[in-house]
Amino acid sequence: MQQLINPLSGPVDDLWSLESLAEVYAYPEQVGRGLPWLRANMVSGLDGAARLDGLSEGLSGDADKRIFGVLRALADVVLVGAQTVRAEGYRPARARAEFAAARAAAGQPPAPVIAIVSRGLDLDLTAPLFTAPLVRTVVVTCESAPAEARRAVAAAADLVVAGEDAVDLPTALAELAGRGWQRQLTEGGPRLLGQLAAAGLLDELCLSLAPVLSGGESPRILHGPALPSAARMRLVSLIEQNGFLFTRYLRAADTAAEA
Repeated sequence: MQQLINPLSGPVDDLWSLESLAEVYAYPEQVGRGLPWLRANMVSGLDGAARLDGLSEGLSGDADKRIFGVLRALADVVLVGAQTVRAEGYRPARARAEFAAARAAAGQPPAPVIAIVSRGLDLDLTAPLFTAPLVRTVVVTCESAPAEARRAVAAAADLVVAGEDAVDLPTALAELAGRGWQRQLTEGGPRLLGQLAAAGLLDELCLSLAPVLSGGESPRILHGPALPSAARMRLVSLIEQNGFLFTRYLRAADTAAEA
């Protein structure tokens, strides 16, 4: 593993170590002191495909999974769309012994909260995500969600209602931040990430670029209508491992927010 753009103050002896990766991907210092921050973690192939054989898993690799684990270990809450939960077989976030002391010192629970965005509440409430989470799962929905489904979900998870006919994402993120979850991470999928970006809510993108060409009709990492205006991003970290590129971009306007 080699770092092509180094955001740290000095050389890194072992970039593969969890400690070094945690420093590379640290949230800005202001986060946790009243500033919510939403970062996305996504993977794509060289041709922009966000899935291989229908799943993002097919594009991943050992280094990508290691960074995925570090980003979760740094986060208070992981926001994910219901379609991605179903397709990828999401399970509860786990506690990482290597990060236990740092999370406790920051006032974080042992593992991040999984927050599922779902308008229709078509969720498997018998899955481990609801029956065996280390920290109780949250479901974010809207007023028009079916009343019976809302009651069932509320018995298995913490229910957040934001918006009337569709989930109001700014309200949802504000509600999560109000619960003390300011270090926010989204893992998509592409439709949810497109909505977050269109609403101007995305502060940071961590994009893993897999050395794969697949073609086909896989969505890009943002799937949906064009953004109202192009979002300019600034590259602050670039890591290479076995042909994979691991990028970290901040919103260009956030010039004072580098970690």
